[in-house]
Amino acid sequence: MVFAAPSSAAPEERAAPAAGEVDQSPNIEHLANLPKQAPFDNLDAVGTDIAFQGDHAFVGNFDGFVVYDIAQPAAPKVVSQVACPGGQGDVSISGNLLFVSTDYPRTNDTCTSEKATAADPQAWEGMKVFDVSDPAKPRYVSAIATDCGSHTHTLVPDKTGEAVYLYVSSYGPSEEFPNCRPPHDKISIVKVPLANPAAPELIDAPVLFPDGGNPGQPGGIIETTGCHDITAFPERDLAAGACMGDGVLFDISDPAKPQVTERVRDDENFAFWHSATFNNDGTKVVFTDELGGGTAATCNPEVGPVRGADGIYDISGDGADAKLNFRSYYKLPRAQADTENCVAHNGSLIPVPGRDIMVQAWYQGGVSVWDFTDSANPQEIAHFDRPPFDPDELQLAGSWSAYYYNGHIYSSGIQEGLDVFALHDPRTDPAADVRFEEFNPQTQPVYAG
Repeated sequence: MVFAAPSSAAPEERAAPAAGEVDQSPNIEHLANLPKQAPFDNLDAVGTDIAFQGDHAFVGNFDGFVVYDIAQPAAPKVVSQVACPGGQGDVSISGNLLFVSTDYPRTNDTCTSEKATAADPQAWEGMKVFDVSDPAKPRYVSAIATDCGSHTHTLVPDKTGEAVYLYVSSYGPSEEFPNCRPPHDKISIVKVPLANPAAPELIDAPVLFPDGGNPGQPGGIIETTGCHDITAFPERDLAAGACMGDGVLFDISDPAKPQVTERVRDDENFAFWHSATFNNDGTKVVFTDELGGGTAATCNPEVGPVRGADGIYDISGDGADAKLNFRSYYKLPRAQADTENCVAHNGSLIPVPGRDIMVQAWYQGGVSVWDFTDSANPQEIAHFDRPPFDPDELQLAGSWSAYYYNGHIYSSGIQEGLDVFALHDPRTDPAADVRFEEFNPQTQPVYAG
């Protein structure tokens, strides 16, 4: 096996793959691609996040969501599609309930709403709840508004098993927005009783940054005005928040009252703290930096090997005494064309006992599998990279989310639809024995190891 260059090396300069050509390592097999189907077969219907349950994948979209049958990973099928526009379409699942984020102002909370402006006091944004007990016929159950909408949300189970909490992340306040005014240094916490999902309740909106958070820097670090995403690790009472200009740890031993216990910044290289992934022991966390907001070409020699990268942090201490200690950066080791939006994005652990390996989406940088068992020396071990979506101009495309679930990698493409991959590598083969009935990547489970 030939290993890729370590993360400390600058991206290799190369020509982008020619039309129809794919750059991939020999240990990854592309099993299937199911393109976007009508009414989502257009450039504005952006594919986003994925939640899994049994033989189904639930994939968010700016215009609603899609349910796929993945019982045969090499031959996925569309089971149903729900048109319900609202931007982002972040998804999570618990039992029969699917939770969907709405992050664009709408005229009301229905799926037939129209676009509105955030300056309209009657505009609606927030969370929607669907019953997917019959995946072929999802049923809209309820909705609840949250300040500044729901860019992302994280599902945290109630320890009694009677409810779930949704940690709603949002940002972008303005004095001109009556439902989204600064300061907005908080998250919204929604409680959904599982026995009565028609009655979600906004139980709290805790201020995470009483001092106002990172003030930002012109042309560089984004000012903290809320969080972009949170990953919970319920079995370890931990959560990690990627909060624009700040990275934080939470104690979620009481899921209704998360407490910030640690906070770090990287004002030299991190522009926008975007998402987080723990290792299985809860002793490390990988934060991503979405330099350029996901719409820019930042995987090139000009930007270099550390900006728009992952930051790997070791966690020392426990509970309120836990500290984040920076160890290294990991960035895609192949330079991308200037017509390819590329930056670190959503990924998950590959459940290999005794090792820290994750798969990650890099937009048009494709899908990367990398090992951070040695926190100071991460190494890529597999990749799949398509040619530019448009060789003549930069258009938003590529892998939004890439996750490992029950033996396969699933990628939600912004324009490409659903991709399915198999890994053939002795370093990752043991993961095939780890199975979950339900998997929300931002609600990390523990696997035996």
